[in-house]
Amino acid sequence: MNEQINTEEEIRLIYRQYFKEVYHFIVSFTNNHDEAEDLTQEVFIRLFKSISKFKGESELKTFIFSIARNVAVDHYRKIKRRMILGDLFLNFVPSNNKSTEEIVEHKESISKVYNYLQELKPSYRMIVILRGINEFSIKETATILNCSETNIKVSYHRALKLLRQKMVTEGDSKGEGWLNNGK
Repeated sequence: MNEQINTEEEIRLIYRQYFKEVYHFIVSFTNNHDEAEDLTQEVFIRLFKSISKFKGESELKTFIFSIARNVAVDHYRKIKRRMILGDLFLNFVPSNNKSTEEIVEHKESISKVYNYLQELKPSYRMIVILRGINEFSIKETATILNCSETNIKVSYHRALKLLRQKMVTEGDSKGEGWLNNGK
């Protein structure tokens, strides 16, 4: 596979194809757009430095997200404390033909879910981001996080349970729809 990814144009194509997904993954983890841009660049720098290690045993996307996971974990370890979430995800909410009030309520609900997400331990947060937000399969998530599929299933279930408990404690039922759609 690495012989196929050797021209500048192929590298640009990979970057264009996966940049947004990697960026959204990183911003979900860091809660900071500026940091996410830098870390996303770091993901692709590491990818192109390590492309020779890619043997084609998994999808390229899975390989890229494994690198993204490592970059996010490295960043988290560097900071050694939880990030504080602002209104970062409000920009990602598409506005349909809803009233302003409905849009505001929807944005507030999403913001609350992401606030609750930040209260999870990093391993649970990572699984929820990969499975629930980025919609990776159990197998892909296990590959990216380098753990068993059983561990992913159990941890994902526990993480969602903790999120639901937090919502009940806070009296927030609006965000539960998102949690109930989890795989």
